Amino acid sequence: MAAALLPLQIFAQTASTTERAGELNLRQGVTDISGQVYDLHMLMFSICVAIAVAVFGVMFYSIVKHRKSRGVKPAHFHENVKVEIAWTVIPFLILIFMAVPAAKTLIAMEDTDEPDMTVLVTGSQWKWHYQYMDSNVSFYSVMATQREQIENKYEKGENYLLEVDRPLVIPTGQKVRFLITSDDVIHSWWVPDFAVKKDANPGFINEAWTKVNEPGIYRGQCAELCGKDHGFMPVVVVAKTPVEYEAWMTAQEEIVRKAKKEEQRLLAMNMSMDELMTAGEKVYNSTCAACHMPNGEGLPGVFPALKASPMVLEDQAAHINIVLNGKAGTAMQAFGKMLSLKDIAAVVTYERNAWGNNTGDIVQPKDVNAVATGK
Repeated sequence: MAAALLPLQIFAQTASTTERAGELNLRQGVTDISGQVYDLHMLMFSICVAIAVAVFGVMFYSIVKHRKSRGVKPAHFHENVKVEIAWTVIPFLILIFMAVPAAKTLIAMEDTDEPDMTVLVTGSQWKWHYQYMDSNVSFYSVMATQREQIENKYEKGENYLLEVDRPLVIPTGQKVRFLITSDDVIHSWWVPDFAVKKDANPGFINEAWTKVNEPGIYRGQCAELCGKDHGFMPVVVVAKTPVEYEAWMTAQEEIVRKAKKEEQRLLAMNMSMDELMTAGEKVYNSTCAACHMPNGEGLPGVFPALKASPMVLEDQAAHINIVLNGKAGTAMQAFGKMLSLKDIAAVVTYERNAWGNNTGDIVQPKDVNAVATGK
C-alpha cells in the first residue's frame, strides 16, 4: 500500500515552503535546472493543448457543419498532395520546435563537469548511504517514522514516511555532483525539488547534480520498486548556507575522529558478557528483529531462525562475517558500514546466547575487527 501511494505522498508531502501541498501540476523546484524543467513542461503542455484544441475544433466543426441531416453531400477524392505535404511538414516543424529546448535542458541536466563537491549515494534495502568524497565523513540515512504510525497505533506526523534520522547536508550556491549506485537491487534516488531522479544500479555508477539556491529541507523517496519496504526508503536533503555547512562538516569530522579513537580504545579492552548482552539486545531489536523476529525464530521459508541455528551455535567466524558482509542473493544485508565494531560484537554475542542458544561465547570488538581485516 505504501509503495502504491508513493507518487501521491511525494506530491502531497514534499512541497517546499513556497508551494501548496497537494498541487497537481509539476512543481517549479528550487534550482535553476528544476526551473528549466518546469518551463519545458509548460511549453510542451501548451503546445499539446493548442494541437488538441485545433484538431478537435476542426473535427467537431466538421461534424456539426457537414452533418447528413443538413443535406451535405460528402466529397469523393483519394489524394490531395497539398494536404499530405501539410500534415507532414507541420508536425515535423512542431517536433523541431519542441526538440531544441528539450535537448538544451537534457544536456544541462547531464552536465556534471566541474563540481564544487561530490557525494557518493549508495542505495541499500532500505536506506541510503552517503559518503562525502572530499572528506572522511559518511553515514547511513534511515527512515525515522515510528513503526507505531505505520501500524496506525499513533497519529501520523506531518512528514509521514518522509523523515530520516540523518539527512544529507549540502551547501547552497555550490554545484554538488552525486555518484549514485546500489549495494543490492535497483533503487532510484529522487528529489522532486531538484529535478533529480537517477537509478541506483548495483555494479554501475550514474551521475547527477544539483545547485540549490535557497536553504531549506527538501524531501523525496526511492522511486523504484525495490522490495517489500520500498515505501519506507525516504530521501531528505538539508541545504545550508556555506558558512553553516562548513560548521556542520567540521562537527562531523570531529565525530569521526572521536569514533576512530573510541574504536581503538575498544580494540584494546574486553567487555563483560552482561555489557555485551545488554547492548546486543538493543541492536538486535532495532536492526534484526523485523526479519528474524524478537524471539529469534524468524519466518519459516522467508527469514531463517537464529534460535538453534547451526551457524550461530557452531561457527563464530561465519556468524561475524555474515553480519559484516551480508549474504548475496538474500535479504541479509551487510552491516559492516552501518554498525560499529562494538555494536556488531554485542549483537553477535547476544544472538549466540539468547533464546536458549547459551553457547557461552563472548565476541569482542577485536574479534570482529580480525574477521573484517582478515588478520
